[in-house]
Amino acid sequence: MSIKSILKAMKILYVCLIVFSAISGSAVADPDPLQDLCVADLASGVKVNGYPCKDPASVTGADFYYEGLANAVVPNNTFGVATSIAFVTQVPGINTLGLSLARADFAPGGLVPPHTHPRATEMIFLLEGALNVSFITTSNVVISQTVQKGGVFVFPKGLVHFLKNISDKPAALIAAFDSQLPGTYVWSLSLFGAKIPEDVLADTFQITTDEVQNIRSKLFPTP
Repeated sequence: MSIKSILKAMKILYVCLIVFSAISGSAVADPDPLQDLCVADLASGVKVNGYPCKDPASVTGADFYYEGLANAVVPNNTFGVATSIAFVTQVPGINTLGLSLARADFAPGGLVPPHTHPRATEMIFLLEGALNVSFITTSNVVISQTVQKGGVFVFPKGLVHFLKNISDKPAALIAAFDSQLPGTYVWSLSLFGAKIPEDVLADTFQITTDEVQNIRSKLFPTP
């Protein structure tokens, strides 16, 4: 192979590497930080993708510390699950760091209904109890697993997933996300809670508008 051909091949490879780097870089959940720290200024009125940094001179250890996941919370809702979060809104120090935590406490039979996290992959660690967990691929294949105390399970980014306590005792887990604000879209609550016309929901689910109203009244009961 001539020197000219080698140089041409190297040039093509270089271009491919640049393109691959751009694609892979854009695929991460949150952008990488450009400084040592950027503690979120939650009171700022500036709108950016995330939160602006507070003055480094006012940063303290408290910006990186949080005790909100330490204790169990007794579920008191329709689904029998109580969720505590440690996102950037609770821990300003994780701004731009691309990670967060949450805790879920399940009553016996409690259910986290089908939902997605549009900005994050989720990994759970079961503290107590036994759960049946599942996610659904874009080919409508359900991937399920029974998770026991001490077990770990991963839900791929953006895929619909759900968790159910299959025991007659409480259960609890810690969840880790690769985003400071993973977002949560609970399908049943979003579809029936938003102002989607009843005929659209009726046609979508092949039910009557009366049934749509009945579902809405159960998910969002009037006090």
